[in-house]
Amino acid sequence: MILTLALRELRSLFLSPLAWSILAIVQFLLGYLFLGQVDLYLQVQAQLNTMQNPPGLTELVISPVFSNAAIILLLIIPLLTMRLIAEEKRNQTLALLLSAPINMTDIILGKYLGVMAFIFINLFFIALMPISILSGGNLDIGMIISGFIALILLLASFTAAGVYMSTITSQPTIAAVGTFGLLLLLWVIDWAVNINHGQATELTQYLSILKHYQPLINGVFKSSDVIYYLLFITTFLALSIRRLHADRLQH
Repeated sequence: MILTLALRELRSLFLSPLAWSILAIVQFLLGYLFLGQVDLYLQVQAQLNTMQNPPGLTELVISPVFSNAAIILLLIIPLLTMRLIAEEKRNQTLALLLSAPINMTDIILGKYLGVMAFIFINLFFIALMPISILSGGNLDIGMIISGFIALILLLASFTAAGVYMSTITSQPTIAAVGTFGLLLLLWVIDWAVNINHGQATELTQYLSILKHYQPLINGVFKSSDVIYYLLFITTFLALSIRRLHADRLQH
């Protein structure tokens, strides 16, 4: 049932111009930024050869792609998740969905995995960028794998938060704005504390999505960062299921 709902959600995404537009825009922007980093590397390559421990091709080209992808998809994912439950409420079709012999977990996971499938399609095209320069330079495969794991966990967290925000409103636009606001807050929370108080607390550093993302894309793989993302995903999906269950009781 979960797989059926996920495929239905993925199919509905591709039946709308939004998904195709997002796919094209994301790949265009990341492709442009990727080629810019390659050009920059070629310009400074002679200087790097004179350095004792110069940064490699992965640090100068691939890691910035992961950073740029995170920022771009931070803006994009709220648009993908805003309609998942909110549109069902707005169109008054949620009651029909809730009356079906499907449990709330299947509904949330099905819609969540449908969006994640679309995100994995984007990630496939992003993966072609480092592959395209494998023949022309030496890449740190371990760092690339760590970066992809980080990006997958980050986008899965973004999506889980978006699903929850879509369950608490009947207006997709409000869901999108709420998701973006929440993710942006968690992205900059330690920056804001540093600016206002001079020192970030351990709590704000732990809550910061960026603090857990940067080490992973730099090849520093820590289990605590992975656990943070898994807890984040689980928490927001559980909240979504709980919220949908409350809506079912009302109907």
